Amino acid sequence: MNYRKSPLTAGLYLVSTPIGSARDITLRALDVLASADMLVAEDTRTLRKLMELHGVPLEGRRVMAYHDHSGEAARVRVAEAILSGQSVAYASEAGTPLIADPGFALAREVQAKGGAVTAAPGPCAAIAALSIAGLATDQFHFAGFLPNATTARKSILSNLRAIPATLVFYEAPGRVGAMLTDAKEVLGSARDAALCRELTKRFEETRRGTLSELVESVTEHPPKGECVVLIARATEVGVTDEEIDAALNEALSNMRVKDAATTVAGSFNLPRRDVYQRALALQKSSKGGT
Repeated sequence: MNYRKSPLTAGLYLVSTPIGSARDITLRALDVLASADMLVAEDTRTLRKLMELHGVPLEGRRVMAYHDHSGEAARVRVAEAILSGQSVAYASEAGTPLIADPGFALAREVQAKGGAVTAAPGPCAAIAALSIAGLATDQFHFAGFLPNATTARKSILSNLRAIPATLVFYEAPGRVGAMLTDAKEVLGSARDAALCRELTKRFEETRRGTLSELVESVTEHPPKGECVVLIARATEVGVTDEEIDAALNEALSNMRVKDAATTVAGSFNLPRRDVYQRALALQKSSKGGT
């Protein structure tokens, strides 16, 4: 028995859970899970299994589900329990609650009603990946999951291009190839990056290289397991008119002028109005001035 059961004050306790190795859970997290009056989980089966593995008994307590499809009624129920004097432990399926996790709305609901919210910190895939990726860690920007649609994904990548910090993304293995391909096009093929997968698990792997090299790597050897993608910070690099025109011509082959200008302007961190005018000129030139 490694936990210590003790009374908790009323409030919402955000419990970080292992992202892979079950032994990464903290002793305080076990204390909270053993002591809370009410248990809430993104995945109730995962939490039950974790508690059973570490010998933390339910003792008649139910585990309430709270996930992406939970509505206001569930949040109100938790908030009312806290306001009535109960302690509530909320655990995400894996990692730190509220980090790319549905618990954000729950915590806001509790805070809005005057309830206390505290954290039992622990594992986080983004931080674990930053620790081992080999990219700068003094500044980083967590962007979570990008959209599925290519146009929307490229638009967000364009907005992130000039940020002078390591970019951190979560991605599913089936989508990571398309995401890296778009990143290569928008951020530049030579930009350093890393792909970390299966963190803290048996087959943990980190692939490092340029975005071009990573695209080739995942094409030849598709990854399995949840991925964290990290991309090196932006650097000040001059861009020539020829490079802008080449990027515009490529974008105009499958985009409208407006979208092409937005994408290229974001890629090179240039004023959109100037790039738009250049795109119009290129389009007119390609049509023979008609």
